[in-house]
Amino acid sequence: MVRTIIGVLRGGTSNEYNLSLKTGAEMLASLPEDKYDTRDIFIGRDGMWHLRGLPVEAPRALAQIDVVLNGLHGGVGEDGTVQRVLDMSGVAYAGSRARGAGLSLNKVQAREVLQRAGIRMPRAVSFTIGNQINTGDMAQAVFSQFGPPYIIKPQSEGASYGIRIAENLIELPDAIGDVLDEFASVLIEEFVRGEQVSAGVIEDFRGQELYALPPLHVLLPSGSRMIGYDTHEKALANHSCPSNFTRSEKQAIENMARRAHRALGLSHFSRADIILTRRGPYLLEVNALPGLYGGASLPTMLDAVGSSTKEYIEHSIALARR
Repeated sequence: MVRTIIGVLRGGTSNEYNLSLKTGAEMLASLPEDKYDTRDIFIGRDGMWHLRGLPVEAPRALAQIDVVLNGLHGGVGEDGTVQRVLDMSGVAYAGSRARGAGLSLNKVQAREVLQRAGIRMPRAVSFTIGNQINTGDMAQAVFSQFGPPYIIKPQSEGASYGIRIAENLIELPDAIGDVLDEFASVLIEEFVRGEQVSAGVIEDFRGQELYALPPLHVLLPSGSRMIGYDTHEKALANHSCPSNFTRSEKQAIENMARRAHRALGLSHFSRADIILTRRGPYLLEVNALPGLYGGASLPTMLDAVGSSTKEYIEHSIALARR
């Protein structure tokens, strides 16, 4: 039996390097040896590609590969850079194309597209290091549109990396300055109170054009002050899936995840982060490359419908080859 040659990309230059290593390892472990011949393609923090432990140019690493599974979270793995390399190499790959991936990673550009599609999101204001006003004036501009507390985010980071919380207007200028100094751009978002939800979708799965996995409820420890936004608190969270949300709440969440996937032009799969309030769901952002590492939400959602990471990966390979 001729085995399909699968290249798994992991590592990378982003702040999600360690998560990428874990997702890549899960991909490799889930591929049956009797069906697949795997290639562990490691990209170092310096951007150098490696195959079998040796540095190589990207075209050499991709030679003779049938399908690539991209486990590179954040940075070049999700901003369209690696997708363009794969397109130029002519190799099939699972996941979104360059434009959709890059759009979803850029929170400011994604917001514009999603809001034009009529998807409800928290109010927000963005700045870059090039804006010719100080952080105090930036804070006042935000305050004129909506009040505290505030969520301060880098524009193109994932896994809650770099997020600050300002409880009031006094704390806001320093939080803006911290993010601008480190990332050169910032998104200030209103804090929306509610329950944090993760919602995944998969294309052409189980007879549906865009299959919605059951929404996962993120349960944080008692006393958590900012549900869904604090990296340390998220690390301590438990997942509930299936959730106890009502049928109508689940349908609203699933519909929002589907609409966001389509609006951003994503491919094969995605995961939406949502806050469910008394007024309904609010979309925070969409991840074009859901994590498969321990504690990630997508494997839990798959388990809830009797699926598995293995089935998900093999389905992704089939989508890529098609």
